Amino acid sequence: MKPTDLSIHVTSFLTHHLAAQRNLSPNTIRSYRDVFTLFLRFCRDVRGIAPEKLRLEQIDVSLVEAFLDHLETERKSSPRTRNHRLATLHAFFRYVQAEEPAYILQCQKILAIPLRRHVRPVVGYLSKEELAELLAQPDVQTLDGRRDAVLLSVLYDTGARVQELIDLSVGDVRLDSPAQLRLLGKGRKMRAVPLMNNTVQLLRDHIQENHLDRPNNLTSLSSRMHATSACPGREFVIFFKSISPKRNTNFQA
Repeated sequence: MKPTDLSIHVTSFLTHHLAAQRNLSPNTIRSYRDVFTLFLRFCRDVRGIAPEKLRLEQIDVSLVEAFLDHLETERKSSPRTRNHRLATLHAFFRYVQAEEPAYILQCQKILAIPLRRHVRPVVGYLSKEELAELLAQPDVQTLDGRRDAVLLSVLYDTGARVQELIDLSVGDVRLDSPAQLRLLGKGRKMRAVPLMNNTVQLLRDHIQENHLDRPNNLTSLSSRMHATSACPGREFVIFFKSISPKRNTNFQA
């Protein structure tokens, strides 16, 4: 069977454009892929168009809007989720219009579909007492407890996301004044975050205790951590990769 133009462009978009040209993270690319999975299933199950027969010319504003309505009515997607699905399609058709100029008008009509306005929830936070109770949970008399105390303190001090903490290397830690952590965030953006004195001391003790400051040491900073947040029944699990001191340690003062 001859491949369709849609299959060629979706494959190129996911495997080459996002990864090689835009350098997006694997998690972001997977989220884009999942949107296409939902869209192709919608075309197959609701519109009766088999994925292997779907062509670019068939994807117009009415089909995209029907897909978005399906997400809201049948899948009960929130406005935020709907906007994420639409943003993915926008990214794809922004790519297609440069690859297939004959479809530029069709692409621009899809790009004109607006994101839905929605109420942004108020960001919750822990009180000073709740935070103190959380940070006091690890048993610092044990090796695992001291490790957990370090991780919780770093999370609180830097506002790092879980993936940023997972990717942290010994080479990203500066303990000399001004003490900083270098974090690799979304969009491959690097930022340096200052550290409080208490966190600096915890990190220094942890690195020395586990001999992570030795050259060519590939010892894992932490294999696994479980901690319970202030929200009842919620747990977060952080998996650390092997920590290498080889990464460049140059920081901006």
